[in-house]
Amino acid sequence: MIPTPHINVSEQGIIAETVLMPGDPLRAKFIAETYLENPVQFNSVRNMFGYTGTYKGKKISVMGSGMGMPSIGIYSYELLNFYGVKNIIRIGSCGAIQEDVKIRDIIIGMSASTTSNYASQYNLPGTYAPTASWTLMKKALDIAENKAIPVKVGNILSSDIFYDDEPDVWKRWARMGVLAIEMEAAALYMNAARAGANAICILTVSDSLVSHEATSAEERQTSFTNMMEISLELA
Repeated sequence: MIPTPHINVSEQGIIAETVLMPGDPLRAKFIAETYLENPVQFNSVRNMFGYTGTYKGKKISVMGSGMGMPSIGIYSYELLNFYGVKNIIRIGSCGAIQEDVKIRDIIIGMSASTTSNYASQYNLPGTYAPTASWTLMKKALDIAENKAIPVKVGNILSSDIFYDDEPDVWKRWARMGVLAIEMEAAALYMNAARAGANAICILTVSDSLVSHEATSAEERQTSFTNMMEISLELA
């Protein structure tokens, strides 16, 4: 096996069949060092750190995805199509756009609307709706219920734009029932569907466009704990 352009692994089996993908590679490092037993780094190309270890005896990998759909599109494609990965669990933050979605809430992205043109590559004769794996979503909901961790499930928006020239455009998405905005899930869901694999996006609300509240760095660290527990058990 020849290493891909972005993942410096030349042997099959070094990367687990299930990969947790936070956007920030330093958070991938934190997860590996905090939660995994005997983590071994398998990637540092472009400082996009990847690690494999065990959690409760199960082999798990964790790797950063970077920001935006082009970035997660590259890394998830290589993982799914060259390294035998079967499940990708995106863990990240999002901005709430509904009044009843509060900071520190956990959202599971059942589907991911998008402003991206990512699906155009498939030349489909219509509009594709990127969705999470039902297998992973059902299991995640069962884990959350068993741990008494409340979660919200629904449509999220994967946006190509962080600083929008029309700052109130999110209100149109809110009117359609979209819960929150992030920047990666739609591309991940499409890559997984095309590869015949499973993907899910589990998010912690870090800020609200409705209330203008935002979590501090310390609060985000605490908030991420519940999301991590669900994701690690899901893996």
